[in-house]
Amino acid sequence: MIHTTHTIRVRYAETDPMKYVYYGNYATYFEVARVELFRELGMPYDEIEERGIWLPVSEFSIKYLKPALYDQNLEIHTFIRKIPGVKIEFEYEIYNPSKQKITEAKTTLFFLDSKTNKVIKCPEFLMNLIEKNWQENL
Repeated sequence: MIHTTHTIRVRYAETDPMKYVYYGNYATYFEVARVELFRELGMPYDEIEERGIWLPVSEFSIKYLKPALYDQNLEIHTFIRKIPGVKIEFEYEIYNPSKQKITEAKTTLFFLDSKTNKVIKCPEFLMNLIEKNWQENL
């Protein structure tokens, strides 16, 4: 398993009139968390793209337990619990400043060759990084 934690502060523009995070902004939070996970693995996301791999999202599910509020520092825990094949699954847990879990989510992305536009298995350069970090548990 791979696990990372990233902190993000809720900005005013991300909230509704009740100062709750607008539900559509959670997808952006999870994208930030995924990008940071790859960076911590040792491969910035733009380098993955430069090597000809795109990672489109094919599934997104979320469960809201409590609202995230304006100006809170949120901890986003990101997990890879399965070795990837043609797809890679990320699980997320968001905690508020009181350490209460407020959100659970999952995204599934697939590996796409940018030249052929074909779905491929996880490229070797990424699989090597994942396997190297699998037991280290970032």
